Amino acid sequence: MGMKRPFDVPTLPVDLTDAIERAGYYPALVGDVVSAALAGEEVRSHLVHLETTFDRDVIRRHVTVLVLTPSRLVIAHADDHADEAAGASGGEQEVATATTESIPLSAVRGVMLTHVVADPQNYVPGSLGRELTLTLGWGAVSRVDLLPATCGEPGCDADHGYDGTISSDDIALRVSATADGDPALQQAISFAHALSASLGQ
Repeated sequence: MGMKRPFDVPTLPVDLTDAIERAGYYPALVGDVVSAALAGEEVRSHLVHLETTFDRDVIRRHVTVLVLTPSRLVIAHADDHADEAAGASGGEQEVATATTESIPLSAVRGVMLTHVVADPQNYVPGSLGRELTLTLGWGAVSRVDLLPATCGEPGCDADHGYDGTISSDDIALRVSATADGDPALQQAISFAHALSASLGQ
């Protein structure tokens, strides 16, 4: 007799389920969290990205799932950490935390792709390099870059205030064909194109 699920979680598309399983970070948990956030809405494109970091002598994993629907950008983050309070009686206990965020497509302010191309003098047209960073902005996090303003006069030492830019930088994912594989790089490019094409419709 199987364990009864506390609520009915809609089934994810096979290719998204496969990508979550390939990432290998508690795929049942991540799949359920993403599915609950989608609430049955159609999946138009997706990107699953796993990062591994080292915290002293402990390996930490963090998975990010981006899902494009007809009306939203759904973002799920899941990672593990030690919960000292939960394990107070017997040491630290490992816990996983999963968070989802739904952003209306009308609120997404930008999709930026930074391509890293090694040996650019021998660039092969259409290859777009072996690494990219996908940066998405929707206004939750803004970065302010300020520099002293100048008037262009070489000898001027007057105070001209500051010039600056404000940019959205809510999430940035680095995908490398060397570390993550060619399919992961192509999926990141495909997701960025699909999201960009959905904005402003």
